[in-house]
Amino acid sequence: MRDKTRKNGIALFDLDQTLIAWDTQLLFCNWVLRHERLRCLYLVVFLPSLLLARVLGSGGLKRVFLSFLWRMPRVRLEELVAGFVAHYVPGAFYPSMMEVVAAEAEKGRRLILVSASPEFYARPLGEALGFDASYGTRVEIGNIVPLFPDFTGGNNKREAKVTRLLEEGEITKEGVQENSSGFSDSTVDLPMLRLCEEVLVVNPGAELQAIAEEEGWEVACPERPFQSRGQMAWRCLKQMCGLDDKAP
Repeated sequence: MRDKTRKNGIALFDLDQTLIAWDTQLLFCNWVLRHERLRCLYLVVFLPSLLLARVLGSGGLKRVFLSFLWRMPRVRLEELVAGFVAHYVPGAFYPSMMEVVAAEAEKGRRLILVSASPEFYARPLGEALGFDASYGTRVEIGNIVPLFPDFTGGNNKREAKVTRLLEEGEITKEGVQENSSGFSDSTVDLPMLRLCEEVLVVNPGAELQAIAEEEGWEVACPERPFQSRGQMAWRCLKQMCGLDDKAP
């Protein structure tokens, strides 16, 4: 682990759709369901909850989604995480973005993965990818995963990412950090990106593309493993059901 006080700066990376084309929460769900088929029954709880998405919010919906882990012993969860990481790293990740990660390390910057995905697998993923620190949504699971696990510190998304970086001492104050870079695919990460002197956005949508042009940010468009939004949605649906045998 690198010293947080060193003067060579920081590089802040989002995970999903930034370093990898997919939502890793769906990939991990697919991985678990393909190893334990009966857990597909979580869909009986999760699918009706989609009708309450606006009420539950992204954090609440994520808690319901994680019901596919209900009553799983922590030891078994850790086994599945280890297998998941070994299977997907590095082959599932954008080669060009792995080169960017390596280039940031060459600059001496502290590599920090900052994700809204559950930390119980985001941290091992980050370690396997060579990150110095990895922060995700902290999920309270104890020895047995409850039906709807709670989050310590809330959903690690939007402004919460900046708050977490402050809590962990990765940054000492809000505002642009000296010798810093940020990487994301989404406007959701604007609070994190605005901490950085240099920004690169990945396969941005129209809104983020416009912001990038206005701010003078770099844009990268690594090739995705799907040809259309419809094809992506179909693969994501299959992952949600544990039926994507081609993942990633």
